[in-house]
Amino acid sequence: MANRSLRGMRIGSHSMETEDGVEFAPRLQAHYDCPNGHTIILPFSVEADVPVVWECRCGEEALLRDASKPEVKAGKPPRTHWDMLLERRTVGELQELLDERLDLLRSGKLRRSA
Repeated sequence: MANRSLRGMRIGSHSMETEDGVEFAPRLQAHYDCPNGHTIILPFSVEADVPVVWECRCGEEALLRDASKPEVKAGKPPRTHWDMLLERRTVGELQELLDERLDLLRSGKLRRSA
């Protein structure tokens, strides 16, 4: 008898449950405006912290409607290889090392690497 009740059904592809008695979480719609004229509408939970800036599909930063742009945080500039080298040695020490290596290379005691 159970076989006949499932005939013609795609098991697993459709839920047999209904939405009766289901209460969805309260939501709000946030509207973001892109400088290129795009408008983005996103649903957020009422309890969520809505971000002021959202990345648009064009790559620009869209700003939340009726909000002011946040301050840009001052970050540290990226450290280069030269900056890290100068933390370990002075320019005089580096010049001395370069002169030693060049003397070894010119005398033939050091082979050139490819």
